[in-house]
Amino acid sequence: MGSDTDTAIKAIEWRGDHLRILDQTYLPNREVYSDIEDVGRIWEAIKKLRVRGAPAIGIAAAYGFYLGIKELPESTFESFWVEVERIAEYLETARPTAVNLHWALSRLKSTIQAHKDKDISEIKEIVLKTAKTIHDEDKRINKKIGENGLELVKKKSNILTHCNTGSLATGQYGTALSVIFHAHQAAKDIHVWVDETRPLLQGARLTSWELMNAEIPMKLITDSMAGSLMQQGKVDLIIVGADRVAANGDTANKIGTYPLAVLAKENDVPFYVAVPLSTIDMELESGDKIPIEEREGDEIASFNGSQVAPDKVETYNPAFDVTPHKYITGFITERGIIKPDFKEEFEKLFTD
Repeated sequence: MGSDTDTAIKAIEWRGDHLRILDQTYLPNREVYSDIEDVGRIWEAIKKLRVRGAPAIGIAAAYGFYLGIKELPESTFESFWVEVERIAEYLETARPTAVNLHWALSRLKSTIQAHKDKDISEIKEIVLKTAKTIHDEDKRINKKIGENGLELVKKKSNILTHCNTGSLATGQYGTALSVIFHAHQAAKDIHVWVDETRPLLQGARLTSWELMNAEIPMKLITDSMAGSLMQQGKVDLIIVGADRVAANGDTANKIGTYPLAVLAKENDVPFYVAVPLSTIDMELESGDKIPIEEREGDEIASFNGSQVAPDKVETYNPAFDVTPHKYITGFITERGIIKPDFKEEFEKLFTD
């Protein structure tokens, strides 16, 4: 990594008139880049996890929104706005749990309304400029999250993480992995336990790949090993990301996060969630209001393309679980470390 902790991974890149993504369904075996020129392919890329991670989904959706509106007729603002809302609603159906998707689209729609007196051709260019701003802001925010989290990492810490929260899941650096990257850069001599993250193995396929590229000491474990490691005193700190945080601190993240938090509490292991403020949804009072995406059953009835369960087996495959705020030690954000009472502290942040 460079002196600025640049991971050199560009999972999302705007190329003049189209979006280029690193298709994460091929990792770690192949690095395949796809050029995307229309909103339908952006929707498919988000739905099929070719691009994934809440911040990255928001960025991709912002560019996809522009690709969706750029060819719209430039007659009246009223007819243009009808199509704008249709495209935004369409994109939101791709991944309902990740709040960054909704946040990015809402920001773009508000931008359009603020400039509704301008020519529609000019509004389109403003939308693209705003999408690029969202992308650039995410990079700066994630770097700050990593820097702020440094104070939590002691020398020779063993850190456990779940799913993937690095440059692949964001504009750059990551959230939870940004803390890890910065700790490594600061010569804290860390070691990382990487949960495989069933059923789609984002930890095994993606986090391991990122950490190995950055030459950070790590070991891959199955999800069910984490409790045993904590019991043996081999985990000093857990840092995860999130797809949506409710106003009281309840947190939706990749399935398997909630049991980690419960085990951490039982074993006195600090449990932190690293998120940009855009992932905090102050409109939702608690986690039971967070919509949870349920995915296709073949993701758990098969493994690496091979069937591992009987034909016609019934499945239940939620992509996320919700960790109650009482199990969370704190949130690592671009504005610093947030400790309980989360509702009170969040309200301060959003009213400052």
